[in-house]
Amino acid sequence: MKLSDYVIKYLASRKVRHVFLITGGAVAHLVDSFRKVKGITYICNQHEQASAMAAESYSRLTKNIGVAMATSGPGATNLITGICCAWFDSIPNLYITGQVNTNESKGNTKVRQVGFQETDIVNIIKPITKLAIQVTDPKKIKYYLDKAFYIAKSGRPGPVLLDIPMNIQQAEINPAKLQVFAVPKEYSVRDNAVVLKKKVSIAFKLIVKARRPVIVVGGGVKLANAQKEVKEFIKKTGFPTVTSWSGFDVVPFNHPLLVGQYGVYGNRGANFAVQNSDLIISIGSRLDTRQTGGRPDTFAREAKKIVVDIDQAELDKRRGLVPDIAICSDAKRFLAIINKELNGFHSSVTVDWLKRAKIWKTKYPACLPEYYKQKSSVNPYVFAKILSSELKRDAVIIPDDGGNLTWTMQSFEIKDGQTLFSAFGNSPMGYSVAAGIGAAFAVNNKRPVVSIIGDGSMQMNIQELQTIFHYQVPVKVFILNNHSYGIIKQFQDMWFEGRHIASSPESGYSPPDFIKVAKAYGLKSVSIKNHQELQKKIKEVLKFRGPVICDVLLKSDQKLTPKLEFGKPIEDLSPYLSRKEFLANMLIKPLKKNK
Repeated sequence: MKLSDYVIKYLASRKVRHVFLITGGAVAHLVDSFRKVKGITYICNQHEQASAMAAESYSRLTKNIGVAMATSGPGATNLITGICCAWFDSIPNLYITGQVNTNESKGNTKVRQVGFQETDIVNIIKPITKLAIQVTDPKKIKYYLDKAFYIAKSGRPGPVLLDIPMNIQQAEINPAKLQVFAVPKEYSVRDNAVVLKKKVSIAFKLIVKARRPVIVVGGGVKLANAQKEVKEFIKKTGFPTVTSWSGFDVVPFNHPLLVGQYGVYGNRGANFAVQNSDLIISIGSRLDTRQTGGRPDTFAREAKKIVVDIDQAELDKRRGLVPDIAICSDAKRFLAIINKELNGFHSSVTVDWLKRAKIWKTKYPACLPEYYKQKSSVNPYVFAKILSSELKRDAVIIPDDGGNLTWTMQSFEIKDGQTLFSAFGNSPMGYSVAAGIGAAFAVNNKRPVVSIIGDGSMQMNIQELQTIFHYQVPVKVFILNNHSYGIIKQFQDMWFEGRHIASSPESGYSPPDFIKVAKAYGLKSVSIKNHQELQKKIKEVLKFRGPVICDVLLKSDQKLTPKLEFGKPIEDLSPYLSRKEFLANMLIKPLKKNK
């Protein structure tokens, strides 16, 4: 059979139902082969970047490999931003690119290009993939497909790429005689059973003694499908819990032990809990500087730290934060063992610590009462809170980047059963519209999908409104429109004396009229201008059966608050509390400059 036919049939056999792509000369044989295979179809995007992001989102929700295809040269390089999203957030994706015929390849010569649009995509993207290889032997196509699927999902998941020249796509093969990939016994370096059990035993002793512990739930819990196990762990310990942004939807907002999400743009209460703790149990979180602050040595500085991560490199990075117990394991494996240890567990946690955690959560909400009094525009914290109250328990919520992402993560009250994600590690503008398309195909219209995006980000993938219209993708796109790059303006206020260069209409940036844009694409649109119509129109948008573009008008100077200023420890967010109130929240000794 023709090799391109085999590739599509193989994807269908691995239960891939949709492939996101843009056709082109170098990938045309693969695209043509879709017509011969049942149970799989292609989705035409308007830009390869959107294809890569849609496939990444598709993978998150199907728990299977997401697949995107592109032609050679600019088609392949356009995938890179989406590949970065999958790489940094550990999402198993397969990217297939077409390439010029092997007899037109420059090979190892020093010439820049031989075949038209020849680009060495394999070497370009090796640093951001787990496997990147060009297929030059037709008999090895099954070997590389098997290997790509295995490596993408094994250990710490991530993206892989196969580059297939046109003459290889056209080659005739005998499926019965193809080389097979032999699955290795152990793919990743991790603590073996004996070492793991020993480390868990040591960790358990710290857990028993802890008087002010905090559990940190990260995105690795989701990647390991360990949501059930981590909830059991929280229940058995009875410890206050915080989440990273990636782990945001693992623990619902109304959970009695959840304090909130913590970090540079975290909730004040969650940050106080983390910083005052005497034990941190971090499960599936890489504890990057968005969580610890720019000075990791100030993070939970009087606490012992048990850190569970599947990637040994994350445990060894030593950038100011050294785990007391570093456990190289996926979350599910670790939790299965520790939960057994906890049978009959008696906690040393003080009653005062549990009370304080609850008080911190209620005392320092992200959405303050005075925000509701705002007139002539919508406050994004009020918007996020009302949207969260109106969304169903099975909703998929995808914020984008920058201000709209921060406002959502700070104020959205997640329900049990909802899924919320973004490309947290890469955070490119334009992600949520493309990801919303992938999500909608993944859930097959069985769950509502909401994308939240800024006016600047919307313009990065605005062409995908045609994809939404063409397929009538029932995604609801809320544009938080402050007619500026709000998060950059706030940065410029701090560092450049309020000079808003290239971030506002006065200095080169401006958004279009999104209502007119939506009309041009044939899509229903709604505008929300104030709080009086906010809840009613959110309901209208969510009730509509098809796609909707909703323009939510904000103040142009809307701030992100609270936030951490550079060099400060995460317990001392801006705008600053009075020193009297701040010190009343500190059980450990504050840093001298924060007194």
